[in-house]
Formats: sequence, C-alpha cells, structure tokens
Amino acid sequence: MTRTVRLLEITDVPIDVAAVYAAVADPQAGGVALFVGTVRDHDHGKEVVGLDYSAHPTAEAVLRDLVGKMITSYEVRAVAAAHRVGTLAIGDIAVAVAVACDHRGDAFTASRALIDELKATVPIWKHQRFRDGSEEWVGTP
Repeated sequence: MTRTVRLLEITDVPIDVAAVYAAVADPQAGGVALFVGTVRDHDHGKEVVGLDYSAHPTAEAVLRDLVGKMITSYEVRAVAAAHRVGTLAIGDIAVAVAVACDHRGDAFTASRALIDELKATVPIWKHQRFRDGSEEWVGTP
C-alpha cells in the first residue's frame, strides 16, 4: 500500500478545509475522516474572547516526524494536517487533519490518534484571553 503525506503545514493564514480534504482524495480509500478544531467561546467555565497560537521553530519538523510514524502504524493511504498560528477569533479554524484509509473504522482510529498526538507533542502553544481580563497559556513546557 502506498502511504503518503500530501499536505503538512503550520500556517498563519486561514486553513482551507476543502484543500485539506482534497489533499487526501484517493480512489482506493473507502473512508476519509476529517477533523476540524475551532476556537470555542468558553474554557474552564469562563468566556473566551480570543486567543493566539504560537509555534516553536521546530513545530513543522515535529509534526512531519509524527505523521511519518503514524502512517507506518496505521493502514493509511493519505494524510493531511494543518495548524494555524497567530491571532484567532471565536469560530476560526485552528487545526484540520484528514486521513484516508481503505475502511472507515481505520480512518476514524488513525485521525483520532493523529489529532491527539499532535495536540500532545507538537510544540504549538495557545494563549487564551478571557472576558474577565484573565489569561492562560496552554501547552507550554
């Protein structure tokens, strides 16, 4: 089985979900799982008014290594992943991953593993600002 990473980026421009999905199109895939993470208006019981994502200079290389390991661990035909950095508003897309597999169950499993590991290991940090004037950094070492 050919396994390819077709789109991989840390970007400061809005993520095009259609492009992420199109990147994994494969006539041999019976299932594509697409996950889109958006900025929500609350966290920890407080109203979020906005946030900023910043990334370590190695973030894209770490993401590339993660995806490389993932495509050897799952029955994946194609993978795409994009994470946004910069100032985002409520409702903006922060991250999108897509995984194409022969079967839907494999696509669900692989995409869940990808987004969970991305959030846990790729050095991208979130700075949330709350309505009450407080703020919080998430994911910092």
